[in-house]
Amino acid sequence: MADGAGGAGKTPPNRVFRRPPKRTGRLNARLRRSQNHRNDKMTFYSETLKPRLQQARVLVAGDVMLDRYWFGDVARISPEAPVPVAKIDRTEHRAGGAANVARNITALGGRAALVSVAGDDEAGDTLQKLMENCGVETLFSHDKTIATTVKTRVVARNQQLIRLDFEDAPTHEILDSVKQQFRAKLADCDVVILSDYGKGGLTHVSSFIEWARQAGKPVLIDPKGGDYAKYAGATLLTPNRSELREVTGNWQNEADLAGKAQALRRSLGLQALLLTRSEEGMTLYRDGEPHHQPTRAREVFDVSGAGDTVIAALGLGLAAGLDLPEAMRLANAAAGVVVGKVGTAVCTFDELAQSL
Repeated sequence: MADGAGGAGKTPPNRVFRRPPKRTGRLNARLRRSQNHRNDKMTFYSETLKPRLQQARVLVAGDVMLDRYWFGDVARISPEAPVPVAKIDRTEHRAGGAANVARNITALGGRAALVSVAGDDEAGDTLQKLMENCGVETLFSHDKTIATTVKTRVVARNQQLIRLDFEDAPTHEILDSVKQQFRAKLADCDVVILSDYGKGGLTHVSSFIEWARQAGKPVLIDPKGGDYAKYAGATLLTPNRSELREVTGNWQNEADLAGKAQALRRSLGLQALLLTRSEEGMTLYRDGEPHHQPTRAREVFDVSGAGDTVIAALGLGLAAGLDLPEAMRLANAAAGVVVGKVGTAVCTFDELAQSL
């Protein structure tokens, strides 16, 4: 009975089962070729691009801030109000704003000097130490009358629950000190980046542009607000879609967008305008036809600070002697790396080389 009951599952005596042919040899060969390609690519960029980036010097000015992260978990709702209760188990401090631009430059192997305003407080000291640890030459004018701008984010399971902002506008006396430091550092840079977060650190942005042009330095600006007239004479602006829409209004299609972007560029006397478009990549507007590059991001976790990475990589590439489309390619690849990380992040040279 046992044999009869189980006979259907047995191998007939005359049938020979052969193992399928091994394909591991082909697979391993493909993997070896892929690894060799990655190694060759790393070697190529390390020997050609890296030395140029290491010699590039970028002067960064603008609004700095301390990004404070509280990481934890949420398991219940508060009995006091219909809000989640986050149990915090880890805290981190990261550089934000213009400070994040500067640390992205050094992470890619370049040299950065940072001129800005910070409060005479614990947050300002923490931010200065962070920058010095990143290899950034940090020139802060400390204002005793204000608190350093701090953005505190509560994060649970890779989701931001809330952001708390603490900020004050700097005094005119301190801004005069920033102007002096900026002019003093101009001779030691190849490119100037101005990072405007609307916190008051770039009150004298028109003067910065004028001085940089007199010194023969390209000026790249990450803009903020609806008044772009103050950026007239800069080399290039890097607005995102919402920032551009605030100035030009809505567009109907790509042709309409190109018309609005080019009209704005010409009215401000810019050489170029680089529109960052999140999941759609980025588009460069200058004389001639627009130049578009699709996004390089494989997975998007957090877009915080992606604009900082774009302008940092773009400016560093130009400082290293790359032309604008080549520098744009670097910026696009670097942005694709950082949006795959949680929080304000940087792209290292090795990550950039792997992504190119």
